[in-house]
Amino acid sequence: MANVLRIAIVDPNDATRENLKTVLLGLETVWLEAECSRYAFFVDVVEQTKPDIGFIAMDSDPQRAVKLIQETLAKSPNCSILVSSTSTDGRLILESMRAGAKEFLTEPLRAEDLSAALQRVKRQTTGNSSPTAKDGCHVFAVAGATGGVGSSSVAVNLACALAADSANSVVLVDLDVALGDDDVFLDTIPEYTLADIAQNVERLDLTLLRKSLTVHSTGVHLLPRPMQLDEVRHITAEKLQRVLGLLKTSFTHMVIDTSKSYSELDMLAIRSADDVLMLTQLDLPCLRNVVRLLMTFDEEESLRSKVKVIVNRYGQDSGQISLKKARDTIGRDVYWQIPNDYRVMAEVRNNGVPLLQHAPKAAITQSISQLADALCGKKGDEDGAGDGKGRRWLNLWSSRS
Repeated sequence: MANVLRIAIVDPNDATRENLKTVLLGLETVWLEAECSRYAFFVDVVEQTKPDIGFIAMDSDPQRAVKLIQETLAKSPNCSILVSSTSTDGRLILESMRAGAKEFLTEPLRAEDLSAALQRVKRQTTGNSSPTAKDGCHVFAVAGATGGVGSSSVAVNLACALAADSANSVVLVDLDVALGDDDVFLDTIPEYTLADIAQNVERLDLTLLRKSLTVHSTGVHLLPRPMQLDEVRHITAEKLQRVLGLLKTSFTHMVIDTSKSYSELDMLAIRSADDVLMLTQLDLPCLRNVVRLLMTFDEEESLRSKVKVIVNRYGQDSGQISLKKARDTIGRDVYWQIPNDYRVMAEVRNNGVPLLQHAPKAAITQSISQLADALCGKKGDEDGAGDGKGRRWLNLWSSRS
């Protein structure tokens, strides 16, 4: 929430106002608090909603807009004002800045220009002089090379491991809209689902958004798949993008459990992610699918660089393909190996209790916790996270492969 800039806009021109909204919706650290179509109402709107930023499009009446800057600041002095115009007249720019505008942007508005202006205003108001300060949300998309590979188990328990750090706020999104079961893994009965949020995304504010999520005792906030299959139609790519954008403004970490269909929704999530965890097992069908998927991702360089191959259920039997042969087959290194522990995983799945609560000292629990640390750039053993047993288990197996 601290990373979000709440913004109210005014533009009497419907077309340019819609364009402005489109640009704003593409920015992860901005929340559109209110919009106004008449200058006469904007002062009251800002006074009532108390946004961080007031944005005034000036072209409908430049002189009235200049006065509006002064009127808005007189009533709401803590609101920073940005203005935009197609005009590059120096006198208008000077009048706007003298009236109190922090930034003057030229129409047509570009996302990169608006984003840079907002960051400058944020640094001015917070006193943070570093333009490279880390903001936003780290997004992990967990995908499986085939069904039954354990991607949902890993997604749920990875989210719980991330939430174990009190500095993190974590949301888990179940994007297997037909057959997802993340709510079962956490033994929860959600009141609202992804379909509910998608249908009402334009009317949600940040407080209501968080209240619509199911909170587990681990601290993980869950957004589950729809209850009924016919509700899936309400989740369009456009609405999902908006939902993910809102969640990014509210949490430090997001784990998206994708389906195995690699649908339009799944690919949108994968493209939105910072890291894509590709779950596989050491058998030929899985590894062939990994190769096929990587060939598809190779068509977009940004996707290939995101993918981290995770071997799940490592060491489950002697018939597995060796790790060396797997690397040769897929043409890249394996990022992580999660040990096989069928008994423990069957217990947590059937009891609806995550690994950290059911078997905190188990090798599989340690491995996933260390995976969370590695993904966040931490060194678990050096930082005192766990006793290191999981890492030594991994090293032992790696040396045998």
